[in-house]
Amino acid sequence: MSNPGTDLNLDWFSGLRINTPAVERRAATLPARRSLKKDHQAAWLLNAVRCIDLTTLAGDDTPDRVARLCAKARQPIAADLLDAMGVAGLTTGAVCVYPTMVAPAKRALGNSGIPVASVATGFSAGLMPLDLRLAEIRYAVDQGADEIDIVITRAHVLQGNWAALYDELRAMREACGAARMKAILATGDLKSLENVAKASHVAMQAGSDWIKTSTGKEGVNATLPVSLVMVRTIRDFHARTGIKVGFKPAGGLRTAKDAISWQVLMAEELGRDWLAPDLFRIGASSLLGDIERQISHHVTGRYAAAHRQAIA
Repeated sequence: MSNPGTDLNLDWFSGLRINTPAVERRAATLPARRSLKKDHQAAWLLNAVRCIDLTTLAGDDTPDRVARLCAKARQPIAADLLDAMGVAGLTTGAVCVYPTMVAPAKRALGNSGIPVASVATGFSAGLMPLDLRLAEIRYAVDQGADEIDIVITRAHVLQGNWAALYDELRAMREACGAARMKAILATGDLKSLENVAKASHVAMQAGSDWIKTSTGKEGVNATLPVSLVMVRTIRDFHARTGIKVGFKPAGGLRTAKDAISWQVLMAEELGRDWLAPDLFRIGASSLLGDIERQISHHVTGRYAAAHRQAIA
C-alpha cells in the first residue's frame, strides 16, 4: 500500500534531540544480539536475498549488462543449492538501474513479477533544476519503472528549510504517479543524527514509501547507528498515522554478516512485518555473492571457488 503522506507537521520533530553515544552503543550490540547457526542462519540469508534491490549504476552500463543482472535477479542462488534446501521461486526484491536502462530491464525480466526500480532526480548529487528532476521521474515511469529512488536536496536539510524539502518531495511523489517512491537521504552528507531524523520525518510526511540511507556514492553510506535512527522515526510515524513506511540501507553492506545484522535491526525495532520486501530492501551489488558463498557452505560443507558462482 502506498503512503499517502500527511500535511507538513514540524511539531513532530522540532524539539527532537538524539543522544549519539547511546545510539552508537545500542547499534554496536546488534551484530551479537542473536546467535544464528546452520538452518536458522541459512533462512535469514535467503530472506535477505528476497529483499535485495540488485543494482547496477555504472557509467558503462549496457542493455546486455542489465539483462545479465536481471538473469541473476531471477535466479539469485544456484538451483542445485535451492533444491537441496527445498526452496523454490526465490528472486531478489527488485532490480535497480538508471532511467535509460529501465526498458531493457523490463524486457529481460518479462513476466517474472520482479519490480524495476530506477534512480532519478539527478542521481547521485541531485543538483539539477527541479523541473528537470521531475521530468526524469516521469521519463522513468513512462519507461515502465515500478519504483523510483529519488535523491533529496541536502542543502534544505543543512539549512533547516523543512518546508522547501517537503514541497520538493511532494512534487516528486506526484510525478511518480502509481510508482512507489524511495527517498534517498544521503545521510553521510547530513552532518548529524538529528538532521537524519528530521529529514526522515519530512520524507515520510511528504509521501515516501521507503526512506533510504544513501546513494552509495557518499564518503560514508549505510551504518547501523544511522539506520537505527531512521527505523525509529519509521516506528514513530507508524504510531502517529498507522502508515507503514519501508526502509532501505544502501552502500557498505557487503557481507552475509551485514545482511543478518540489518535484519536483526528490523526485527527488534520494527517487528516481523518489516522483514518482507514490501517494507525492507537492501541496496546491493556485491552482497549477493557473499550470501551465495555462505549458502553453498551450508549445503556442501565447503566454500565454493569464486569462478563457480555467477557474478551478480
